[in-house]
Amino acid sequence: MDIRAIKKNKRGEGLIMSLVMGVAALVIAVIIAFVIVNTLDDASLLTSGSAQDNATDRLISNFTAGVDQVSSKIPTVLLIAAVVLILGVLVLLWTQYKKMNIGGNGGEL
Repeated sequence: MDIRAIKKNKRGEGLIMSLVMGVAALVIAVIIAFVIVNTLDDASLLTSGSAQDNATDRLISNFTAGVDQVSSKIPTVLLIAAVVLILGVLVLLWTQYKKMNIGGNGGEL
């Protein structure tokens, strides 16, 4: 196989890897944010009085509501990622089909 052909195939694989790594990074970021807020709340670093307690409770509820909004969109993002992945695979298969010239030589080898 030619080096140029390998580099062309790497473009499609790079797109797929980027999608996978992006979703993984999003999941990791949400988990880290939960841990940080939970640690600050458990250590009572955000509280010093009743007004601060209310602020902490509102912060946690707003954060939870925000995560709920994001998590409701995750199936849509995964669907889009799956469609892009399928299209990428189809493009890679089509380019391999064109390189092999299947059915285009009139039976010649």
